[in-house]
Amino acid sequence: MRLVMNEPVDTMDRPYARRWWALLVLCLSLLIIVMANTALTVAAPDMTQDLGLSSADLQWVIDGYTVPYAALMLLLGAIGDKYSRRGALLLGLVVFGGGAVAGSLVDSSAGVIAARAVMGVGAAMIMPATLSLLAATFPRAERAKAIVLWTATAGLAIAAGPLVAGALLRDHGWASTFLINVPVAVVAIVGALVLVPPSRAERHGRIDYVGGVLSVVWVGALVYMIIEGPHFGWGVKAVTAAVVAGAALVAFVLWELRHPRPVLDVRRFAGRRFAGSNLAVALFFLAVFGAFYFLTQDLQFVLGYDAWETGVRMLPLAGAVFVGSALTGYLTPRLGMRVTVTAGMVGGTVALALLTRIDAGSAYGDFVPPLVILGLAIGLALSPCTDAIMGAFPESELGVGGAVNDTSLELGGSLGIAILGSVLAGSYSSHLADAAGGTKLPANALSTAQDSVGAGYAVAQRIGEQAQQLAEKARGAGDPQQAAQWKAQAGQLGDGAREMADAVGAAFSDAVAHTSVVGAVVLGVGTVVVGVLLPGRGARGDEGSGNAGNDGGVGGVGGE
Repeated sequence: MRLVMNEPVDTMDRPYARRWWALLVLCLSLLIIVMANTALTVAAPDMTQDLGLSSADLQWVIDGYTVPYAALMLLLGAIGDKYSRRGALLLGLVVFGGGAVAGSLVDSSAGVIAARAVMGVGAAMIMPATLSLLAATFPRAERAKAIVLWTATAGLAIAAGPLVAGALLRDHGWASTFLINVPVAVVAIVGALVLVPPSRAERHGRIDYVGGVLSVVWVGALVYMIIEGPHFGWGVKAVTAAVVAGAALVAFVLWELRHPRPVLDVRRFAGRRFAGSNLAVALFFLAVFGAFYFLTQDLQFVLGYDAWETGVRMLPLAGAVFVGSALTGYLTPRLGMRVTVTAGMVGGTVALALLTRIDAGSAYGDFVPPLVILGLAIGLALSPCTDAIMGAFPESELGVGGAVNDTSLELGGSLGIAILGSVLAGSYSSHLADAAGGTKLPANALSTAQDSVGAGYAVAQRIGEQAQQLAEKARGAGDPQQAAQWKAQAGQLGDGAREMADAVGAAFSDAVAHTSVVGAVVLGVGTVVVGVLLPGRGARGDEGSGNAGNDGGVGGVGGE
């Protein structure tokens, strides 16, 4: 047996024998790039304390990964199609691993942000390559089943990130959450060389670099605007990014419509199946990432679980994703994708609606049904959409197809955190001002507490520490009258600390309920639109999608 797999699939006279092992490598590659974001949400408090990060620094530590990741996928997917999809995967893993090593060694906010940006560039190579290699390696009859497992891996990564990070943070510093990516990337590199067949488009003309650069500009500017505006205000930077994004998008569409070999044929979006699938992916990840953003905070701050315990309590979501994926593999061929996708989106809407019942008295058991339903919904809806998106592209554009699917996913996730995160912050601040009205806090302390739920509990903790200090002074005082006075003040501060903590928990729980209403409305309206767009089983409704004659599109995959 050869150590390195160098035989392209199209030269084989039968399906590649080790294709399911190859899928394992692709799923492992997907796992680390999704976990890179979800794990950081758990490591953020330790990183903030150690590096002295401001709220703006922390935001860009998280989103420094997102901007290059989302912006570069389309262009890098096209380059991978032309030259080497496996090469793109390998190079992406090397860049990603290098960025992870750098992130573990730096000791400044600028260094961590730069390392995260490098990891984002690597992820932009890896993500479309995993889907294009999957489509190139599997015969059309098995592709849907393979995509089900790929999607289930993404769901697993959402829950696994906090779990792994929590386990590491018990005995190690935040740098360990970067380093854990390195051995996984090394295993994936070796696995890709040994198990994944080389692949590139057999017929691919010159790359439309102008269209590719325009896509980088408009997607990058849009994601920057989504991050900057809601978190830091609609100042010059956010408005400029919005103008650049709009102008670059118009230029991109006009250029692609006129170019004989566009990097992305935008006419595909006229097809109902293609447009509906992309919209469903974006809306679903808007809901999923937005819900994940506030659920992890509620579990950690309000219910008091540590990072590891929070990750464990997110596992029902991951398990349900696998169940939902198995169901969609059985139901979609029998009922059609419109039924399974809309059912999944309805399930997601129901999950968010259940979260509107969260209040200050809620326990973990109140979160389990929404988590399970949301996981089932992800499994039901996303695999058919990804399969439909990939099926709309010919063999020569499989990398672009993967990039389109992943860009929809990333834009949806960014919007979810920005929109629902902004609603959460505003609602929490308003509810806390009402709830803390009787605590007689100084104005500056209340303003600090309104910044975030973590800041609110920190304010309550500081008040409690002041109470303890006064109580200790009272015990050591020689003057009984002075001791009594300090003891009374300590009691008042202690009561104030408890009232403040209760007010913060109640305000955040109310904010979660309010934000869930907004998320449920957005996803519910989107469900209706997607249900109208997607054609029924056996319907043709895909004129303009560009997939004529593309019944799988993997037969002519060329070698490197």
